[in-house]
Amino acid sequence: MYSIAQYTDFFIRYLENQIIDKEPKNLYEPINYIMSLGGKRIRPVLTLLTTEIFGTDYKLALQAALAIEVFHNSSLVHDDIIDEDPIRRGKPTVHKKWNTNIAILAGDAMIIQTYQYLQDYEPNLAMALTKAVNKMALKVCEGQTWDVDFETRQDVTVSEYLKMIEYKTGALIATSMKIGAIIAQTSPENCNLIYDFGLNVGLAFQLQDDYLDLFGDTPTFGRRLCGDIISNKKTYLYFKALEIVSESEKQQLIKLYAVRLEDNAKKIETITKLFQKSGVPAATQESIKKYTFVASEILEKINIDEDKKTLLKDFAESLIGRKV
Repeated sequence: MYSIAQYTDFFIRYLENQIIDKEPKNLYEPINYIMSLGGKRIRPVLTLLTTEIFGTDYKLALQAALAIEVFHNSSLVHDDIIDEDPIRRGKPTVHKKWNTNIAILAGDAMIIQTYQYLQDYEPNLAMALTKAVNKMALKVCEGQTWDVDFETRQDVTVSEYLKMIEYKTGALIATSMKIGAIIAQTSPENCNLIYDFGLNVGLAFQLQDDYLDLFGDTPTFGRRLCGDIISNKKTYLYFKALEIVSESEKQQLIKLYAVRLEDNAKKIETITKLFQKSGVPAATQESIKKYTFVASEILEKINIDEDKKTLLKDFAESLIGRKV
């Protein structure tokens, strides 16, 4: 087994050799651009790590890890259009650097590339990997649709929001791990357990992401601080607040999330105070701890050595407990 930093380095070096230099430039340059913006490369690293956790050389999983990372970035290109986000990892988003039409086409091409990478495996393995990614991809689309729907609904519950992020975020992280297990040809039980472990880690990860958008360190976080509030994106903090605040404060929150302003400073200040007054930051951290605990319980059931469980647990906790 290697360290997380080493797995990250292995993947980045592999990725750097996959640059596509072909026509039309306005399709492939945006793809190369979004893939080169960096990030923690969490999902492909989880694929490589899981493959070795179950006793198989990570090199066999590099192509699948690339497929997962390409799919993830395709979803970011499309999400940025939907959310009208101008910044991704500290740089202009694809639709801002080029235009919306180019961004849509680049994102679509990346989805096709995802399946091309999976087809390079022997037929039975390729079929199993494709089946897992198909299931995940549909869940991501369903989750994204719920996310869009929630922007115009006033009756969304916290449980509905959690279901949405399970599909939109959790399923991708869970599948990143499951395909590593599939490549390692471990037992179906281990495949399912590692998926459930990744799903709970993914839920905790997204809740921390929601939290950090308001309380994170923007120079390191890589995007606008309070971007969710500015774009009226309703996250766990918003839905949890609606459960807790008074009726008048609830109506105030609903009204604030229904308008777009040139100067957002007062809006951010008012919403932040409402969240803090109602105890939303602490409630969010409690939910993060709950999913982390569930993930830890699932990990204990997986048939692997204790040192490998420790490696998985430490990596999960580093993702969930991050401050940026």
